[in-house]
Amino acid sequence: MDYLIEVDGLSFEIGDKLILNNISFQVQRGDITAILGSSGSGKTTVLKHLLGIYRSPGNVVTVLGKNPSEIDEKEQKSFYKQIGVLYQEGALLNSMTVGENLGLPLEQHSDLPAPLIEDIVRMKLHQVDLDGTYEKFPSELSGGMLKRAALARAIVMDPPLLFCDEPGAGLDPITMSTLDQLIMDLHKQLGMTVVMVTHEVPSTLNMADQVVFLDKGSSIFKGTPKSALKTSPAIVQDFFARGLGK
Repeated sequence: MDYLIEVDGLSFEIGDKLILNNISFQVQRGDITAILGSSGSGKTTVLKHLLGIYRSPGNVVTVLGKNPSEIDEKEQKSFYKQIGVLYQEGALLNSMTVGENLGLPLEQHSDLPAPLIEDIVRMKLHQVDLDGTYEKFPSELSGGMLKRAALARAIVMDPPLLFCDEPGAGLDPITMSTLDQLIMDLHKQLGMTVVMVTHEVPSTLNMADQVVFLDKGSSIFKGTPKSALKTSPAIVQDFFARGLGK
């Protein structure tokens, strides 16, 4: 198997509180993996380890073959160019236009001339159905448009790996479904591997190849969405049932 991410026995404490307890899972290249669970289950903490924000020892966490928390300064630029992140709140800079926000990673991490950067940015905006927003400011966009602009920025470097932190947060069901479809379309078009941290059951069933379900800091289920519905522990089946309004 060709795994882009491997987590092997990840545990994490803050003070005397155990936040993660022996988490293990793998993400195969080209798959969409949903890290699912209720609020406080440890999903965001796992994501922070995958991004190298929290430290992990040795080979407990490897992303693209490296421990992201132990990469030296010389490797960081190359490593993080291969990763896109769609943050929960979008995280666009309000003082810059949408076009300037998207162009910033290219300005910082490439030697491309300004006209080419603008062409790339406009192409990415087109890919997320945001033609005509290049000169707009984030405050002028609706919630759904803001998420799509943040997604365009996340993929502006054509990364092989995309992390999505609660991509549907704050969106109505129709807008969330549209965003889900856009992520799936880009996943196919660009050949990206996608890891999404979420509590949204409909999105998980619609998008994911693999589910990693966390409960109170422990991984209690790993498998396909179909098996999560039928053969998972009762707490997982109950979570899916409630998420589907049953």
